[in-house]
Amino acid sequence: MTTSTVEDRAEQIAAAEPTATFQTDQVFTVAGGHFIHDTYSAFIAPLIPLLQERLGVGYAGAGSLAIYAQMPSLLNPFIGYLADRVSLRYFIILAPAVTATLMSCMGLTSNYLALAMLMLAAGVSMAAFHAPAPAMIGRLAGQRTGTGMSIFMASGELGRTVGPLFVTAGVAWFGLEGIWRLATVGWITSVILYWKLHTVSARPTGHKNTSLQEWLPLAKRIFPFLAWLMLGRALINASLTTYLPAYMSDVAQSNLWLAAASLSILEGAGVVGALFTGTISDKLGRKRVLGFLLAVAPVLLLIFLNSPSWLYIPLLILLGLTAISPTPVLMATVQDFFPKHRALSNGSFLALNFLIRAFGIWVVGRVGDLSGLPQAYLISALVAFISIPAVWMLPEHRPS
Repeated sequence: MTTSTVEDRAEQIAAAEPTATFQTDQVFTVAGGHFIHDTYSAFIAPLIPLLQERLGVGYAGAGSLAIYAQMPSLLNPFIGYLADRVSLRYFIILAPAVTATLMSCMGLTSNYLALAMLMLAAGVSMAAFHAPAPAMIGRLAGQRTGTGMSIFMASGELGRTVGPLFVTAGVAWFGLEGIWRLATVGWITSVILYWKLHTVSARPTGHKNTSLQEWLPLAKRIFPFLAWLMLGRALINASLTTYLPAYMSDVAQSNLWLAAASLSILEGAGVVGALFTGTISDKLGRKRVLGFLLAVAPVLLLIFLNSPSWLYIPLLILLGLTAISPTPVLMATVQDFFPKHRALSNGSFLALNFLIRAFGIWVVGRVGDLSGLPQAYLISALVAFISIPAVWMLPEHRPS
């Protein structure tokens, strides 16, 4: 019997057996892959000031590189639909190496079109990771879905915390053209993931494959409210996670290191927030936690805009704890409603989230070009309040 046959047989047995216990080792393995993967996906924002100078573009032009990286999220529902039927664990295993390679090549071209194509390719790799990985976490977490999602999302936030400092250090060591050397860590990670995960299923457990006709009616009830909720958050998230280094550089007059550090402070607080919000929502309920976070974050951004510079760090910490941390709760909500179609539903959620986020990035960049980033931030905070009613209009989840 060949090695691949043994792996497939082990995976089929694992997929057929419902998982009731929280498999700590495997959950943290997938989370570790998420950490490394998202370290590289965080390269764009801290490089925006340098890319603006190199490419001769404004905020919208440089920020649109993040949009190109998110366009392949349109593939997420299709990848998720496939992942509900065939284990896509090799997508999870290989994505850190591929994403690391493509993102680390950003400094090798000064042509905008070539850089956009590079970001599109990186986006395909990101989609290939993010659609099946949460479904694998949902399987491995057993009955503690919120906790599993918190660990998974916290690891991604930790990667986005380290990423700005990692790429800024790479620029300092090797120059923008030499950061391709940073891809080595991604390849080492994929080797480790293969060793740990090559027999682990990425499919949901305990359910037979069911048709789209069963999924669609509930999706039509749930996803409009999720879209409303995400649309309200889109501008504030774009302002903080894409344009914060540019804001700190151009408005607060910080150098590249301090601008990158501000994003790391924000994302570092997001790690703590993401780690706890999903777990707390397991106990207090998804709606209560979401309602609190979505109400507080825009108030903090308004305070940030009118504060002296010495208050920036504590306010960025508070913004990280609130503005970024709803995502694990939202993903746990999706997993709750769609236990039979976890990968498809997660892929659809991510596609919708990334598309709305891309819209937010463009709007904030365009307003920043026309009226300045402070005005763009102000509008972002005010628009964020419209997401709050969507939380309470979500249907109640009734475990099956």
